[in-house]
Amino acid sequence: MEVRAVSKYVKGSAQKARLVVDLIRGRHVGDALSILDFNTRAASRTVKKVLKSAVANAENTRKLDVDRLYVKKAYVDQGPSTKRMHAKAMGKGSFIHKRTSHITIVLDEKE
Repeated sequence: MEVRAVSKYVKGSAQKARLVVDLIRGRHVGDALSILDFNTRAASRTVKKVLKSAVANAENTRKLDVDRLYVKKAYVDQGPSTKRMHAKAMGKGSFIHKRTSHITIVLDEKE
């Protein structure tokens, strides 16, 4: 029985968040939380929040045993990016893309 949690429009690029999500895919929930506790990347805080939300969904809505949960799927999709103009010399300008991402974590019970 799968349980999922999604966080949309998270500030930060999907490429950087994927590096964190790759560390926890396929692991037990307790191991994944401890990995995210000691990870120094900024995206690990957001991924940890999504993982805790998925655990709460499993515990409260589906009545699953938290000790038997593992991360079945975890992926990050690219969200919309806001474009900002940065002034340059001689009347020119360059764009700054402030990227966002959508983080999805799916948990399942080990048999």
